[in-house]
Amino acid sequence: MATDRAIACDAEMLSAQLQAMRDRLFSPTSKKALRKFSSGEAARLIGVSDGYLRQLSIAGEGPQPETGAGGRRYYALDDINGLRRHLAEQNPTKARHYLPRRDAGRGEHMQVIAVTNFKGGSGKTTTSTHLAQHLALAGYRVLAIDLDPQASMSALFGYQPELDLDGNDTLYGAIRYDDERRPLVDVIRRTYFDGLDLVPGNLELQEFEHTTPQMLAARQTGGDSKAMFFARVQEALQTVAGDYDVVVMDCPPQLGFLTLSALCAATSVLVTVHPQMLDVASMSQFLFMTADLLSVVREAGGELNFDFMRYLITRYEPNDGPQTQIVGFLRSLFGDRVLTAPLVKSTAFSDAGLTKQTLYEVARESFSRATYDRAMESLTAVNDEIEGLMVKAWNRAG
Repeated sequence: MATDRAIACDAEMLSAQLQAMRDRLFSPTSKKALRKFSSGEAARLIGVSDGYLRQLSIAGEGPQPETGAGGRRYYALDDINGLRRHLAEQNPTKARHYLPRRDAGRGEHMQVIAVTNFKGGSGKTTTSTHLAQHLALAGYRVLAIDLDPQASMSALFGYQPELDLDGNDTLYGAIRYDDERRPLVDVIRRTYFDGLDLVPGNLELQEFEHTTPQMLAARQTGGDSKAMFFARVQEALQTVAGDYDVVVMDCPPQLGFLTLSALCAATSVLVTVHPQMLDVASMSQFLFMTADLLSVVREAGGELNFDFMRYLITRYEPNDGPQTQIVGFLRSLFGDRVLTAPLVKSTAFSDAGLTKQTLYEVARESFSRATYDRAMESLTAVNDEIEGLMVKAWNRAG
């Protein structure tokens, strides 16, 4: 059998098995659904005591919980967000505490966070997916965009790209150069996370890398710079800016036209770093290339105004001496541009991934308590720090 046909057969067999696995995991609809949260979890998310939440339930105020065995109360995420809105209406002076959405009237711009590194295995998708879900759980309106043709973020949200997406269903459909370009709002999909929408990815994103050089070659001198490749993601996002507080983009592991356009649309950048010497050496080349290319974009009229750029240590093993040395080395070089909290390496992330879930989707009982608590403590510290930078960019006190 010819090699190309053998590879195609392998792809078909793998796709079929993944579909069968999804049917088993998410039957009968083959769609993911978010678990319900205990009253204690719901209270922590909203920022009130469990006792106060119980009082609201007894008084019949706001969405009512589902009652389980022993009178335990459980809330869906849309119930939690409904309670946030109810409390914000009842307590206008504390509205922002319950509902932290940005206030465009105060000049709070939509935060666009690009998570990037051109070396695979740096924890980029884990970081971006968990960050998007953390912000949605906190009450923000979030748009997650999968810019990686490998579509790992889309898989975590329950999509199998070759089966669930037709042509023009990714961000490419909203940034392409021909007449088939469509509004971004038509590409956005609701997810099972209330307040979190998704632009899924698949292999068609690679088309932007092929069509952009053709456009540049055919382009006449003196044209409108807004039509250039580096402005296309930004222009698409501006059409939905009124609908979201935060956009989280999982960039492809390469420094191509798509990544550059995403960086030009970004208001903030996270560079994931696995603390191994080969990864750090690779990051050095990534930074040199990024700086050179972005300077060319700036000279061509592109705007680069980041609220913050931070390096995030990922897959960190605190007991690994060489890793600890590399982390210290990076902190000595970059200072506070390295996030204080690292994302630790934990089997909890990989175990959750076996069922295409994130740590926010699985219950604590699914793991040993020590494993789950250690991973969740690290994840919360990282995402709280990023959220703090975002709020600071909006000139809020915190």
